[in-house]
Amino acid sequence: MQSPKESLLGKFVANLLRKKNPDEFLEQSAAGGLKKSLNAFDLIILGISAIIGAGIFVMIGSAVIGTAERVGAGPALVISIILVTIACIFPALCYAEFASMIPVSGSAYIYTFATMGEFPAWMMGWVLMLEYAIGTIAVASSWTGYLIKLLEGFPFLPECIKHPPVWLINDYQTAVASNPNAHIPHFLGIPICINLPAMFIILVIAGVLFKGIQESANFAKIMVFVKVAVIALFIGVGAFYVRPENWTPFAPSGIKGILMGAFAIFYAYIGFDAISTAAEETKDPQKNLPIGLIGSLVICSIIYGLVTIVLTGMMPMGQIDLKAPIAAAMSFVGQDWFAGAIAIGALAGLTSVLLVLQFGTTRILYAMARDGFLPPVMKKVHPKFQTPWVITILSTILILIGSLFINMQVAAELAIFGTFSSFVIVCIGILILRKTEPDRPRSFTVPCCPWFPIIGVVFCSGLMIVALREVKTSAMLFPLWLVLGIIIYFMYGYQSNRKQVAMKLKHMEEVKQEKVIQNK
Repeated sequence: MQSPKESLLGKFVANLLRKKNPDEFLEQSAAGGLKKSLNAFDLIILGISAIIGAGIFVMIGSAVIGTAERVGAGPALVISIILVTIACIFPALCYAEFASMIPVSGSAYIYTFATMGEFPAWMMGWVLMLEYAIGTIAVASSWTGYLIKLLEGFPFLPECIKHPPVWLINDYQTAVASNPNAHIPHFLGIPICINLPAMFIILVIAGVLFKGIQESANFAKIMVFVKVAVIALFIGVGAFYVRPENWTPFAPSGIKGILMGAFAIFYAYIGFDAISTAAEETKDPQKNLPIGLIGSLVICSIIYGLVTIVLTGMMPMGQIDLKAPIAAAMSFVGQDWFAGAIAIGALAGLTSVLLVLQFGTTRILYAMARDGFLPPVMKKVHPKFQTPWVITILSTILILIGSLFINMQVAAELAIFGTFSSFVIVCIGILILRKTEPDRPRSFTVPCCPWFPIIGVVFCSGLMIVALREVKTSAMLFPLWLVLGIIIYFMYGYQSNRKQVAMKLKHMEEVKQEKVIQNK
């Protein structure tokens, strides 16, 4: 016979590992009220919106030549992109199978809840916040940089607009790094740095998301058209200036450089899995979600490969610019007229990435609130726009506050770690669901299972382990983020979820009793 203490401990562990049947999520979705309006083309646009942005206009430079903390890949970055595509394609297939079976908001958080249980699901949701919310801050900082470059091209603008004080366009660490002698105002001994352009664009995107998902998709289409046109122009014009000798040495830092280049360029792919968070707002999700996930990944990988080949062939590796590599490459070959077009394309690209990342943030939080992990007010849906409006407002406020403190480079690396973690968990989840629910209908299945999910786990885990040994700051902050998530779960999420489960059981019992009375 079990002692009371053993019984209590067993119940506690059972609660931590309590799984939700996929049918429960589908019932919640049916009662949720989110508007279904997206088709396969809309999803591909959302995917391209997420992938073609900061990676191609900003991070590709550091991926080629490296930074103070990590080496670069050199022209061999094209090999890094192939590795990243391989690392992404297997999780993408797993996402597609999950999304076709459980087409509800929540992405990897929902899939983890269905396969591993409550506590792992909470941690997955917490990690996704790292991927989406922190990633938003990093992208918004890049957006500011390209806005200033665009404004510098207008000679009639006043100097205070073309070259604003550094403390108005950066977080503190970036401001000091860019100009150690800059005057930064203090209040009660605290330095005041406010990235006003980044905060502005975050608020604009929040307004679009508040209005509705179809409006967001239409906005994304415009941004995608602009940035793809600019990239196509770069590839077409830049190809005439390629010099094969610039590709030598091809891999100056060897395999280590190729792996670290893959880690850096992986930043470009954060958020493509946000397509799965749109499942609940997709028409015929069983068919359209796999097309959107895999189609956008393949298209964007081809674009990245072409840009890398042209960029590294246009100029020597040592002269590639870290902040604006594509614009600098065109200036290097005497095509200065292209700088303005690059700035416009970059702004469009980064804006569309922000749209997808903020969208993913709201939908993950909405799913967690619906499961009782967050206050009930956070799951309210707007009666007119059919969007989770409370979540949209609160998450925007948190992102704005974070933009005041978090360094762009560290934010980008933390977002990458979040993405790697979610990919690994989703691949493992498919292996579990194939064992626990082998007969559940699947309109899309991962081929060559279990090998493809296993390869996804190995690739993503391997790249993350290599990176953890190189990027010291984010390698320390990532575990701290996980510890903070554990604390919040046990201080609030666990008890809050218990109350929701109890209320649901009570409601089920009342319904059962009503049926008994009616039958009598």
